[in-house]
Amino acid sequence: MQHRVRYFRLSESVQAGNWYLGDPFDGQGQELEDIWEFTEGRPVQTEGRLTLPIIEPGRRLDFNTAGAGVTPIVHVGVASMFAELAPDDVQLIPVDIKGYPEQYVMLVATKLVRCIDDKASKEVQYWMPEDERPEKVGHFRGVIDMRIDHAKVGAAKVFRTWGWSVALIVSEDIKVALEGAKVTGAKFEEV
Repeated sequence: MQHRVRYFRLSESVQAGNWYLGDPFDGQGQELEDIWEFTEGRPVQTEGRLTLPIIEPGRRLDFNTAGAGVTPIVHVGVASMFAELAPDDVQLIPVDIKGYPEQYVMLVATKLVRCIDDKASKEVQYWMPEDERPEKVGHFRGVIDMRIDHAKVGAAKVFRTWGWSVALIVSEDIKVALEGAKVTGAKFEEV
C-alpha cells in the first residue's frame, strides 16, 4: 500500500514580541509596483537586491511574512533546506534587512496548483460578478478549513493554491525537516 503524502499550509505564527517586516523595496529604495507578484505561484524577475524595512522591532524569526503581500522571508539556513528538499518548486531571492546583512531571503513558491477541494473544505466563497471585481470572478473569496485534492498535486512539494494563492502549501517531509530544525515562526495546518 502506497503512503499518501500529507500537505500543510505554512504560515507565520504571529505572537506579541516578534518583529514585523514591511513591504519590500527595490535596490533604489523605491516601492515595488506589484508586491503581490511574490505570492502568485510563479517565478519572478527582480532587478538588484530587495530591501525590507522593520516596521516593529522585536524578536527575529527564522520564518516570517512581510507586508501586505504576506511574502515569506526566511533565514538563509531555512532557505537552504527548501533548496535541498524542493529545488524545482522554489525561487530564493536575497533580501537586505537593516542590521541583518545577507541573513535572509525571500521564498517564492514557483508552482500554482488547482487542487482546492470545495466539498471537503468547511466553507468556500467565490468572487461573483456583483462584487464588481471582474478580474477575480470565479476565484475564491474565502476558504475556511481548506482541504486539497492530493491527486491533483503531482510531484510539487511547495506550491500556492490556484484561486486562493494566499495559501502556501508544503509537503510533510518539509514540515518534518523544519520542525526538526526547530525553525521559529512557522505554523502548520494540515490541508
